[in-house]
Amino acid sequence: MLVTEDVHAIKIPFKLSVGSGRTLDRFVFAYLILGEEICLIDCGVAHSADILFRYIMKTGRSPDEISSLVFTHSHPDHIGGAGTIVQQTGCKVFAHEDARPWIEDVELQFKQRPILNFHELVEGSVEVGLSLKDGDRLEFGKGRHLKVFHTPGHSRGSIALFFDKDGVLFSGDAIPVPRSVPIYEDITSSIRSIRKLMAIDGIEFLLASWEEPHHGPGVYDIMKDGLSYLQEIQNLVLEEHARLPRPELPELGSRVLRRLGLPETALMPMVMKSPRSRRSDSDTQLVTDECPWQ
Repeated sequence: MLVTEDVHAIKIPFKLSVGSGRTLDRFVFAYLILGEEICLIDCGVAHSADILFRYIMKTGRSPDEISSLVFTHSHPDHIGGAGTIVQQTGCKVFAHEDARPWIEDVELQFKQRPILNFHELVEGSVEVGLSLKDGDRLEFGKGRHLKVFHTPGHSRGSIALFFDKDGVLFSGDAIPVPRSVPIYEDITSSIRSIRKLMAIDGIEFLLASWEEPHHGPGVYDIMKDGLSYLQEIQNLVLEEHARLPRPELPELGSRVLRRLGLPETALMPMVMKSPRSRRSDSDTQLVTDECPWQ
């Protein structure tokens, strides 16, 4: 899908196991920036190289031109296909320093964040050639660069990337989609991260991982809606904690999902971790103070 003259979006389908032989049909976007070289932002799950390479060849370019693979974070649907891509193109891998351990040792990630069909989604570990940090500028060809924004919350090593030439923000999973399954490690950090992105001037295109590309002045409203959704989730978690003085995590997660109108098939280990990320009272107050449109 053509987004701008330089930026392309590729939708990659996959299945996520939720237990008892059940799966959810999901998709994730990977993005290309076509310049003198090709920069690939995220790469989808295992075996996604075929989809990506076919798309590149349809543009008249060659997969061998991929010089950079930049990860917005280390989760399986973003790094899963990297093994084949790195092996076949020799591209350099970039990621935030906090994401590096789970990229270079996927078994460590599986141990610390188990997903039922993890090994179906991830081809293997790859080496990160350069660790990124907030404020870095990633150059890849004449007149083309990406500015790095550290956006922890969904994961510690999450980043967003701003391609100011075209006004394109690649937000990864930093901005939740209202009424979607909530997945985050630290809700206070998520609030701060979205506010950081909203402060960027000149965003014309919002390219997230789980949604079709957005274009126009409404992109800032989308970020605002994501903040409001996080606040709603946090309020529900606090209410259920008050009702259940010592709630078991599965019960707490089920109650919150029901009140959000989400199916309990979504209650997976990585989802149950989100309510557990409730912070101290002072942190909760910070979330409230920082979200004036609640």
